[in-house]
Amino acid sequence: MTALDGLPPLRQVIAAHELTAKKSLGQNFLLDLNLTAKIARQAGDLSACDVLEVGPGPGGLTRGLLAEGARKVLAVEKDARAMGALAEIAAHYPGRLEVVNADALEIDPLAHLTPPIRIVANLPYNVGTELLTRWLTPKVWPPAWESLTLMFQREVANRIVATPGSKTYGRLAILSQWRTDARIVMELPPEAFTPPPKVHSAVVHLVALPEPRFPADAGVLSRVTAMAFQQRRKMLRASLKGLGGDVEGLLEEAGIKPTARAEEIGLEPFCALARLVAAR
Repeated sequence: MTALDGLPPLRQVIAAHELTAKKSLGQNFLLDLNLTAKIARQAGDLSACDVLEVGPGPGGLTRGLLAEGARKVLAVEKDARAMGALAEIAAHYPGRLEVVNADALEIDPLAHLTPPIRIVANLPYNVGTELLTRWLTPKVWPPAWESLTLMFQREVANRIVATPGSKTYGRLAILSQWRTDARIVMELPPEAFTPPPKVHSAVVHLVALPEPRFPADAGVLSRVTAMAFQQRRKMLRASLKGLGGDVEGLLEEAGIKPTARAEEIGLEPFCALARLVAAR
């Protein structure tokens, strides 16, 4: 396929830089530049934004973001083998791409960026959920970023947008939907990637709300939901015993039946329960 930006096709880049995907790094490369441009467009108009990308690999999505007009892209890549390929993209887009060879879990990339900031990434499978959780739980809200446009395994994407009563509903849904508007905007089959993963993938777009949907202390809500969903088959009066005191009374005051299970309870009652726990 002819490249859209005057740079070599990605298969050629991968061959030239010997960038075979490493399973240990959770790598699955997306080589279709039409697809990477489509993912970049899901993040909206980027011309006035700095963009954080984690795990760019050979730079397919990086090229999409720059071609779609991102003001600046900060690409954080753990794999030193990708530095040469990313340097070629940086040379093609002078002053608009900064590459950092580091583990995204160990640095503060937002220190390199100027607001407004959006995060767009085909996240490595092995760190995707951990990074999302960190971005959703900063010390101060609203966060430094305006939106997250992230590719996950479809099963993880379904957990982010799940509703009460479904098998995929859990802590990740509560954490995401408490502070953002989250929706799945694209789905991709395994054959879109090299090497093809064993699962389908999906892109989730999360827009930060100015303030959480319902008042609650983030730490307390996180603790309560962790306890509730850790033993999701148990009734809440049993799974939340660790809170101490009159758990049944707390649940009833929050409008929750003590015999209910975590997967039946919506976001608002969980926030009410977190407020009561904090007040106690």
